[in-house]
Amino acid sequence: MRSGPQRLLRRLACAGTLAALVPAALAPATAQNLLPETFEIGLSTERIGITSDFNGARLVIFGALDNADAQILRQQRYDIIVALEGPKRPVVVREKERTLGLWINRGSEDFNAAPSSYALASTRPLGDIAPESTLAQLSIGIDDLRLDAKRQGETAVPNRDIYATAFRRIKKETGLYNQTHGTVEFVSPTLFRADLQLPADLPVGRHVARAFLFRSGVFLRERSDELYVVKTGFENFVYDFATRNSLTYGIFAVLLAIFTGWFGRIVFRRD
Repeated sequence: MRSGPQRLLRRLACAGTLAALVPAALAPATAQNLLPETFEIGLSTERIGITSDFNGARLVIFGALDNADAQILRQQRYDIIVALEGPKRPVVVREKERTLGLWINRGSEDFNAAPSSYALASTRPLGDIAPESTLAQLSIGIDDLRLDAKRQGETAVPNRDIYATAFRRIKKETGLYNQTHGTVEFVSPTLFRADLQLPADLPVGRHVARAFLFRSGVFLRERSDELYVVKTGFENFVYDFATRNSLTYGIFAVLLAIFTGWFGRIVFRRD
């Protein structure tokens, strides 16, 4: 398996080959018009192992601009946004109300494609990079994160937005959703890196890293890469066994609880 830096170097080599196909006789300005800005990204790792003592991880996403405009670079008008989205899963958000000392469900809403985790880093605050409409269209940022698979002609439902806001708030409180600005840095005129802090309860499965390139508030293009989070060691054995043999695992868990309770009574009983 190729490491992140190796994959990025291979992509940049391909991009350099394409650039070499432009006739040398073309003026720089003309060549730049024929080859608009592009960029590639790579991850510091493509796999994160979860063990019993896992307490979070730091992920570095790095990349490089190609055919960048020198004047815009000097004016620092290029912006990068990087986000890591966890596996998308259906969720049900319920509203509860305390009545006569009991918590009663007052309503609920289903979302069919909510990211189980979300970490974002950007060069500047999102509102300074692009208009709200652009962020919403691209599903960038916690407040504009799409929780449903996109449907043609679908209109927003006010009551649904209330549940979506509550869901995002809960995710932020648990640390599964977070975003920072100023954590994407240009380490050279065309090379950048982003630091993402991943939580201790990072969900297992396929995560997608999405990177967005903006120039003076205008969205140019997007790149993506994959990251897999897996359980390792004894935790992986238990997880696989429970997934493939759910009935057997459930019966064993019940028997183990009964035995533990009985054994505890024997050990700690008073004569």
